[in-house]
Amino acid sequence: METTQERLDLDNARNQNNKKSGQAQYVVFNIGEEEYGIEIEYTREIIKSAQITNVPNTDEHVVGVINLRGIIVPVVDLHSRFEIDQDSGEFDSEEQRTITVEINDMLLGIQVDHIEGIVWLEEESITPAPDVESNLRQDYLRGVCARDEDHLLILLDLEKTLFTQ
Repeated sequence: METTQERLDLDNARNQNNKKSGQAQYVVFNIGEEEYGIEIEYTREIIKSAQITNVPNTDEHVVGVINLRGIIVPVVDLHSRFEIDQDSGEFDSEEQRTITVEINDMLLGIQVDHIEGIVWLEEESITPAPDVESNLRQDYLRGVCARDEDHLLILLDLEKTLFTQ
């Protein structure tokens, strides 16, 4: 289960006005070596560990389902969805988390390597994703934002990431 601090941080962030003039909050996490962000308004909670039950005949990026206080939640592995090698990155398996998100009236889990935190981003600092050759489909991206001189934050379009075939 998630730690009490993770739950409080997420609840506090969501309870604040998650849209300020020209700004929005994002949950930032790692998949492999890259940092990704999703809008906090979709996020319900972050859980540390849960028993994932495999379900046969599902898409390869669906790793199974979890029982979240009596609610069965499908879990998507973003490594598989983005075709990123499981061994890429610097994080231990103990740092892996499942972010539960609600989108299109569905509760889903997305499995990530590490939670970086919650950040405010200026909407004007978000630029369209450049066309580059990579395994990550361009339609999954909302845009990119410079975190500092050396790091870009990849912002996901969660609906397209989870539901586009």
